[in-house]
Amino acid sequence: MLNIIAISGSLRAASTNSALLAALAASAPADCRVHLYDGLGRLPIFNPDDEGERTPSEAARLIEMITRADGVIVSCPEYAHGVPGGMKNALDWLVSGDAAIDKPAMLVHASPRSLYARAALAEIMRTMSFALYDGGLEIALLGKKSAETEMILNEDPNRQAMREAVRAFAGFIRGQT
Repeated sequence: MLNIIAISGSLRAASTNSALLAALAASAPADCRVHLYDGLGRLPIFNPDDEGERTPSEAARLIEMITRADGVIVSCPEYAHGVPGGMKNALDWLVSGDAAIDKPAMLVHASPRSLYARAALAEIMRTMSFALYDGGLEIALLGKKSAETEMILNEDPNRQAMREAVRAFAGFIRGQT
């Protein structure tokens, strides 16, 4: 059984990125367990002086989850042509340790317009030595209300696409280890 952590870069209650990850987790193949990380908004702002014995509990929880995971899936919005501060902050907590090194990661997208954030996030994660999977998934949910988002994510072709994306990522993970 593969253990995969999914992180949404959005803190919005009605986030399409979070909805995409929840649907992805529900559609995952039987040999993959996808857990949603829910602590992004509780992470304190990264400060290198607070690493080691002084690491805040939520940061330590994130580091431990990534360390134990077989892979990481990220869905992140774009703000002002960049990665939102909360997502970047989460990654900063991982920089000086080895949790990210060679950790398989896949990016999935809820908007076809987040091209700057996609490129920036991929660059950040490659720089941190994540093993970035070239495949991924995009389901256009930008501007959709919760009910419409749920309907789109429950359509059979989208559920199949989510299942196949996780299955392909699982194959990538198994090839990395």
